[in-house]
Amino acid sequence: MAPTSESPLGDVKFLTVAEVAAVMRVSKMTVYRLVHNGDLPAVRVGRSFRVPEQAVNDYLRDSYIETA
Repeated sequence: MAPTSESPLGDVKFLTVAEVAAVMRVSKMTVYRLVHNGDLPAVRVGRSFRVPEQAVNDYLRDSYIETA
C-alpha cells in the first residue's frame, strides 16, 4: 500500500501483528505467513512488523466469499 497524495503517511494507522490477529481472529503465525507471502503489506520497524489498518480491511473485503 503506497501512500497517496489523498492520504498522507501521518494519517495512516498501523496495527501490530497481535492486533491484526485479533481483528482477523487468526493466530499471529497466520498473520506472519500472510506478510511473508506478500498477501498482506507491512512495514518493518526494528524487529517487528506494522500493518496498515486499511490493508487489513482491504484484505478481508477482497477475501469475502458469499455462500448459498
